[in-house]
Amino acid sequence: MKKIPSVDLSDFISEDPKRKQKFIKEIGEAYEEIGFVALKGHFLTNELSENLYKEVKAFFDLPSEIKESYEIDGIGGQRGFTAFGKESAKGKKEGDLKEFWHFGQEVVDNDELKATYPKNVLVNEVPNFNKVGMETYKMLEKTAIYVLRALALYIGLDEFYFDKYVNNGNSILRPIYYPPIQGEPKGAVRAAAHGDINLITLLMGASASGLEVQNKQGEWIGVTALPEQLVINVGDMLERLTNNKLRSTIHRVVNPPREDWEKPRYSIPFFTHPISEMSLNCLPECITDTHPKVYDDITAGEFLNERLRELGLLK
Repeated sequence: MKKIPSVDLSDFISEDPKRKQKFIKEIGEAYEEIGFVALKGHFLTNELSENLYKEVKAFFDLPSEIKESYEIDGIGGQRGFTAFGKESAKGKKEGDLKEFWHFGQEVVDNDELKATYPKNVLVNEVPNFNKVGMETYKMLEKTAIYVLRALALYIGLDEFYFDKYVNNGNSILRPIYYPPIQGEPKGAVRAAAHGDINLITLLMGASASGLEVQNKQGEWIGVTALPEQLVINVGDMLERLTNNKLRSTIHRVVNPPREDWEKPRYSIPFFTHPISEMSLNCLPECITDTHPKVYDDITAGEFLNERLRELGLLK
């Protein structure tokens, strides 16, 4: 496979059973093969996407001392700002060449759960930043729920299996800024090769190329998508839950050619996390004599904390 497949969510949400089944088959097979798709027909409008990029650029243009005032100690970077070079890929000592912001869940109708999540951080200097960020969060979360419904049917589960775990889940919207490269990176890249922690990741179109995924043959494939498409990939939680049936593919963001070092890059992924209590024990539907269970039992919360420590975000 030399490129990621394209699918259309409007097939799934149509009233046509054949179109719905076509989408389920296409996305399921793509996630077994390479773990990535380009998806159109989602709920994020071009206008909202453009507005968020405008707000994100305005925030990252702020002086460093202002941005750093929004960095919150003791929460593993789950909300607010994380400064340049603080996050590194699992097993890599060099920090990635990026800084980022985290928007998190605004819990509805569950005060007990609400108390367990850090509060979102309000940016005073960019008045619409939080409003537009959370509008985008909700549209991407809605899209993620429909994608997971299709995957539930592909696996052999009830269509709405994931809904109760993702509604009010610990999902994160992460605007990322990769500044111009000032000098020889010395082994660091914009984002070192890694798998995502979560169930699925939804990526809004990045402002510059650089994202690559690794296929089954070990080849790196540049990811390209049309402006109206989201790139959506399987994360480690879903791979674990499905006993490796669906693939969390290793991916990276490479540095640009030297002549483009002065160009910044912006990217906005939405990491779909369930509530912490969700079991990630391998599903019985994905365990067979030829594919025995390969993972120990664990909850989503335990797995997330384990990985945040590996990334250097939790001590």
